[in-house]
Amino acid sequence: MKLLLVCLGNICRSPMAEGILRDMIAKEGLEWSTDSAGTGDYHVGEAPDKRAIKAMRDRDIDISDLRARQLRPQDFEEFDLLLAMDASNLRNMRAIAPNAELVGKARLMMDFAPDHALREVPDPYFGGDEGFREVYEMLTIACRNLMKDVQR
Repeated sequence: MKLLLVCLGNICRSPMAEGILRDMIAKEGLEWSTDSAGTGDYHVGEAPDKRAIKAMRDRDIDISDLRARQLRPQDFEEFDLLLAMDASNLRNMRAIAPNAELVGKARLMMDFAPDHALREVPDPYFGGDEGFREVYEMLTIACRNLMKDVQR
């Protein structure tokens, strides 16, 4: 299974989701692969936001090795599932899909957390540390359910 996590700039939500999934995949001993990307090119080549790195380090997950990149049309061919953090990014992702058949690989991350009150993962970039903690909690729920769903 190859999973791609997608947000706007690829320095907050999607690298956090990738880190959570990498950790879960390693603990399960699975041979899945993960990557993350942004629909925008604002931070290409940059490390995750320092607050995202801290929020993850506080939970013994290191994402400091990740570097932002932009989503590419070929990602739809290379990955089994592309997960958007919000509806805006999902629309942008679907717009660059190479064909209608591959569009179906793009879904909202929170589709895997149907009981959560929020349907989108909020962007914590313009807030404080609390937003990153909230995003971590949301993503952990969605990632845990994703793992269960895919393993069925």
